Amino acid sequence: MSATAAADAHDEERSPRVVVVGSLNADLVVTTARLPEPGETVLGNDVQRFAGGKGLNQAVAASRAGAVVVMVGAVGDDDTGPWLQSILRDEGIDARHCHVATGPSGTALIEVDAAGRNRIIVVPGANDALTEQQAAAALADQPSRTVVLAQGETPVATVRAAFAVARERGLLTILNPAPVRDFPDDLLALVDLLIPNEHEAAELSGLPTDSVEACVAAAHALIARGPQRVLITRGAEGALLVDATSSVSVPTYPVVPIDTVAAGDAFCGALAAALAEGADLHDAIRTGCAAGALATTTAGAVPSLPSRQAVADMRRTDS
Repeated sequence: MSATAAADAHDEERSPRVVVVGSLNADLVVTTARLPEPGETVLGNDVQRFAGGKGLNQAVAASRAGAVVVMVGAVGDDDTGPWLQSILRDEGIDARHCHVATGPSGTALIEVDAAGRNRIIVVPGANDALTEQQAAAALADQPSRTVVLAQGETPVATVRAAFAVARERGLLTILNPAPVRDFPDDLLALVDLLIPNEHEAAELSGLPTDSVEACVAAAHALIARGPQRVLITRGAEGALLVDATSSVSVPTYPVVPIDTVAAGDAFCGALAAALAEGADLHDAIRTGCAAGALATTTAGAVPSLPSRQAVADMRRTDS
């Protein structure tokens, strides 16, 4: 190895690194004045295709926040697969662990109303083909400061395999349990930070989350299943961090939302990047809040994910 290559490798080793184990989807987004009731037909305004998937979104968010990002996932051997992989390349994301599976790529059908609220149906496609062995292999040689971030759009067993290797190597693990699945306790026991929104926290805990006090109780119920900390995102109300002995509310930044798709992904990706960079958890949460708020001001998933500079500019209001 040349001196220059060795220096580059050393710099990369020291860079904040985030490994995202997750999904890559084509998002078909329909905008409409209001969301239809069951059995009702409404007229839409337009339809667009965006790159998405919670894994891809969070990987892009972390990369734009300044982290070296490794994407661990799968795309199909259809026309969509190369397009999704090109997004990774364009964003400077390491795609060596993004595999090609037989069959279609993942697809999400997204409805967005005039208030920016959304409903989403995800068809996993190739995301379900990501194996435990592939995920574990991707974690085997990551630097010690790596943050590992996963969601619920890839097989639970695959996420568990990745987190098991991460725990063995002392890497920080973050699970965004969206969509909610049957996450077993042996997976939750490998989670350092669980980040559900209010609805996911309610579904996972079986408890209401309609107040701060209720959210704290739900978080404690989840901590009893294994995670070290639970961070509940609450939209315009900010976020609530809970551990076994304390809780703290962290406010977000006021914006006029256009489209809330990927706001949670912006939050998770930016927070993971900040933690990988060495920020304390409270500061990382503020970074996540700024990124999540900014993401609601632009339509589409990947297009809405803010730059490091945009987040820094919003955070100047902290002082």
